Amino acid sequence: MTKTSERHQALLHMLNARGYATIDELTKCFSVTPQTIRKDINTLAGQGKVQRFHGGVGMPLSTENILYEQRKKLFLPEKKAIAQMLAKHIPDGASICINLGTTTEEVAYALLGHNNLRVLTNNLNVAAIMARNPNFDVVVAGGTVRHHDHGIIGPSAENFIREFRVDYGIIGISGIDQDGNMLDFDYREVSVARTIIECSRRVFLATDNSKFGRSAMVRVANVCDIEAVFSNAPLEDHWQHMLQEAGTELYLV
Repeated sequence: MTKTSERHQALLHMLNARGYATIDELTKCFSVTPQTIRKDINTLAGQGKVQRFHGGVGMPLSTENILYEQRKKLFLPEKKAIAQMLAKHIPDGASICINLGTTTEEVAYALLGHNNLRVLTNNLNVAAIMARNPNFDVVVAGGTVRHHDHGIIGPSAENFIREFRVDYGIIGISGIDQDGNMLDFDYREVSVARTIIECSRRVFLATDNSKFGRSAMVRVANVCDIEAVFSNAPLEDHWQHMLQEAGTELYLV
């Protein structure tokens, strides 16, 4: 195998794990020039193995379908524990809004033992889970259904959610950078997440610790804009200090 082929395989392995990487990150990781990385990306994109983005590269949509099913299994015990912990902070009778993500879907399962929740969501998977409890009122935002994870995105979903004011917004994200910016890949999903933050009296982030330091290309908000983060240990001191400085509560399992 040539050095170029080895680099291609390593690049694909990285994207399978992370979903997205910037040109700068890849240049440093492989100790090559930006021109070489762009050539690699063009080659892999031509083979349908990756998708080019401005300033970076990610997995194509067809691969995201597979990755979503894989992500549901990644860190599953941790996600379940995080969800159970978060659910204890939601009282019976509360109004909640839940967005997209494998961890937020585990939160939906964890909340099934509650009573009289009023649920707003742009996630068809969450809606199906929550509808199992006949004491819940479940409202689904309208919009465009994203095939690989059944999320509802777009301006219609944003405008619908904007009409509500809920007690708790429960969100998931794809990454958190060193400055506390919460990040994701799809700008349409991000727009809905921002609307949920705006329309919630308290916002809880449910995320496993692998998302800390992970890159994505669209900013959702900063951790200072939410009330609490629910994650799993261990979490490096840097992240704990950052959340403390932001005035954001941290709960670890």
